[in-house]
Amino acid sequence: MRNLKVVLLVMIFLGGMAAVNAQRVVKIYPKHGVVVTTLHKPKVIVHKGASFHFSEGVWYNIRGKKYIVCAPPVGITVRHLPRGHKVVRYKGRKLYKYKGVWYKKKGRAYIIVNV
Repeated sequence: MRNLKVVLLVMIFLGGMAAVNAQRVVKIYPKHGVVVTTLHKPKVIVHKGASFHFSEGVWYNIRGKKYIVCAPPVGITVRHLPRGHKVVRYKGRKLYKYKGVWYKKKGRAYIIVNV
């Protein structure tokens, strides 16, 4: 009887761990050139006369009614970093990184930099 209780407890524990792992969501930055037709709450940012759309940490150019994943230009500024960004010390500087894009704090905003 005692062994049965131990086995049941182990099964419940392992089942709970499997449920936690099943809910983990991993977001991957799409490759440059990927085309999508809709964005979730995009922010339009104009930089040197060119419009870029920024949604959920991904940068897009617009072509007609389609959005094309692109690399953001160095120097473009955003007010808020995407959720999930990492704080990184690089050559003595405090930088922020999100999906391969590096940001530096400048006043109340963040500017994209090359590293």
